[in-house]
Amino acid sequence: MEVRTLTGAALDAALDDVARLRIAVFRDWPYLYEGSLDYERDYLQSYHGACAVVIGAFDGARLVGAATGTPLEDHAGDFAAPFAATGLKLSDVFYCAESVLLPEYRGHGLGHAFFDAREDHARALGRGWSAFCSVIRPADHPARPAGYRPLDAFWTKRGYAPMPGVVARFRWTDVGEDRQTEKPLQFWGRAL
Repeated sequence: MEVRTLTGAALDAALDDVARLRIAVFRDWPYLYEGSLDYERDYLQSYHGACAVVIGAFDGARLVGAATGTPLEDHAGDFAAPFAATGLKLSDVFYCAESVLLPEYRGHGLGHAFFDAREDHARALGRGWSAFCSVIRPADHPARPAGYRPLDAFWTKRGYAPMPGVVARFRWTDVGEDRQTEKPLQFWGRAL
């Protein structure tokens, strides 16, 4: 396994592989995302910026995991709007977007490597805050797997906490559905 920080042309070259990973990993609980390559290519446009980063986990030449990040003001407006009441300047927040890893590669410290690299990138950009969001699903959702454990303990151990009232709303199509519906996403953040 090799973890590499990708920016610029190397990042651009990896985006289709990141898209395929997002479709595969986010199909599972709690995202239940019925993705398409066209939707992904449109969504991932915000990562063409000079300050964006992809942290890639490679098994040989194969991308098996990726974590993305970009200055918050460069991402979708739906993600920046909830920060209006926080007192934080968008220009101080680095958005750690998706972190996707194929199941057979989990449990080997790559999640920590993903956060470490994105936080280092954020600091290098002069950002004082790091934030990400997680989808909110009802506890009694029929697709929730028995024994599911959310990643809250992992995130808390890394110093993140839910940001009260900072909830984004974003639309996507759930697995088995034929139209997009709005989902709430709770922001978690920490000072760097």
